[in-house]
Formats: sequence, C-alpha cells, structure tokens
Amino acid sequence: MVNEDPALVARLRAAGCVFAEDEARLLAEAAGADDELLERMVSERVGGAPLEQVVGWAELHGRRWSVTPGVFVPRRRSELLITEALAHLRGRQAAAVPESGRSPDAVPGAGTPDSPGSGAGRVVPRPGARPEGVVVVDLCCGCGALGGSVALDLVGDGIDVALHASDADPAATACARDNLAAAAEPGLSTARPAADGPGPPAGRLAAVVHDGDLDAPLPGSLRGHVDVLLCNAPYVPTDAIALMPREAREHEPLLALDGGADGLGVLRRAIAAAPGWLRPGGAMLFETGHDQAGAAAALTRSAGLLPAIVSDDDLGATAIVARLPPG
Repeated sequence: MVNEDPALVARLRAAGCVFAEDEARLLAEAAGADDELLERMVSERVGGAPLEQVVGWAELHGRRWSVTPGVFVPRRRSELLITEALAHLRGRQAAAVPESGRSPDAVPGAGTPDSPGSGAGRVVPRPGARPEGVVVVDLCCGCGALGGSVALDLVGDGIDVALHASDADPAATACARDNLAAAAEPGLSTARPAADGPGPPAGRLAAVVHDGDLDAPLPGSLRGHVDVLLCNAPYVPTDAIALMPREAREHEPLLALDGGADGLGVLRRAIAAAPGWLRPGGAMLFETGHDQAGAAAALTRSAGLLPAIVSDDDLGATAIVARLPPG
C-alpha cells in the first residue's frame, strides 16, 4: 500500500477530484519511485485528463484494460451489457446440442492471416481445440474491454470464442489490438478462481480487430453466424455534449460520445444491420439513456428483433437485449 501524500490529496481535491485519496494512491502506485513521472501524471490529471488515461488502464468486470490517451474510457455501467451477454450465451450453451468440432478455427469468420477481414490485428489462438465455440462481435469497441470481458469469461468456462471487434477510431483499434493480444497469450489466467475448486480447461480465444465504421469492415462469412453482437455506440444527444464532464468533452473522441440529434443516430444504423449478422436466436445488446430506452426498443422491433429493456440501478445503466427469433 502506497502512503497517501496529504499535499497530493489536497491538490487533487482542489482540482475537483471527488475521490482524491483513491486517485492519489493510484497515481503514486503508477509512478513508483519516479517523482518526475508522478508530477507529470498529477499535472495531467489536474489539467482534466481522465484518471484512466493518465495511469494507463481502466478496470472493467474485474480486469484491467490498457487505455491510451485520446481513447474512450470504459464505464462501469457497461458491466450490465457484459452480464446480460454472458447470461444469453451461457443459456444458449446449456440448451444447445453440441456441434461436432466447432471451434474458433471452424467458426465462420475466425480468420487466418490471409483471410479477408483478418487484417494486422489477428490474435493467434491458444493451442488445443475445444469441441464448441461462439462468435462475439463488438462494434464501437473502443479499447476492446467490453467484447474482451465477455470472451475471457467464456474462455474461462471452457468455451472457444471467435471475437471480432471494430471501431472507426484508429487510436481505439490500436489499443484494442494490444489488449486482446495480451488476453490471448498462452498461459494467461482468464477466469476468477471458483469457490468450489478448479473449473473446466480453458477454451481458446481467436480475436480480430477491424478498422472501420460499425459492421462495414466485418468479413461476409460472419453473416448469419453471430451469437452476440455488442454495440456500445454513442447515445448522448448532440446538444447535451456540452453538459458532459470536462474530462470526457476534452479528452475522449467526439465520435465516441455524440449520438446525433436524439442520441440514437448511430444506433439506428447498427440496429438496421444487426439482423443480417445474427444467427437464429442470437442477440444484439447496447446501452441507452433511461429516457431513450422505449424508442430504442421500438427500433429493434421494427428491424425484426425481440427487445427487452434491462436496467441496473446500482450501475445507473439501461440496456436493450434484442434477440433474433429462433429458426
């Protein structure tokens, strides 16, 4: 434990940092014994940079994810999407008859170095094929934490995962590639220890990060094969951007914040595209503001999906889980 410097705490509190003590500890831990580095980091934070960008990581769903300057910072409320996606996928796994030999290498769109859409962001999967696998797509992926969290929990369950992530921001995709490459390293512990002893052997993660707008860069071989499509698209109305905290307005990309006139502009396009990618019974999941949920659910219904509005008061989160009818 790093001792808190009262002067550092006071400086952060004066800059408006509500959790000044916690931030002082994290900054000191990140800087180590380098006083010059600590001063530079504190100056960046006092100047309004998000703490996560300053220390270089954000925590989501019990894991740390690298976050570089200028990249959208994952919010804790997104854990609602993660838990709902896992519930959907685990429910399907429990109910499904295993498909012989299905693994990331056999799942459409898993990609090889020379296959369309695999690009430079391909992560080499773990050795040792598993009997089943699922396909997860993460649109507007940012640093890759959302899709990565879902994928790693499934891998910890012994399930093979083919993960495709995309973002229009090159800084975000570069960050996502680093995060997902690290996540797929052989020998990495991907699951939390189980209270009742060791779980099944870990599955494999095959991940590809694509540069481009929403689903545009995805390989066509994924059509009709996606089990879960996550889309953490911006949903703040344009006129409300000015009301957001300074650290978001000045240090995160506008394209990751601005959802258009009513906040649903980007989501409209993603919702329209989703049914063509989902397998029967697959689901699209995305966040909205509480007041937007009804309109967003209606959009998914018009696209042929079956929506449910879910919320978590503790997280302050509202999300839509929209399923493609089975068969």
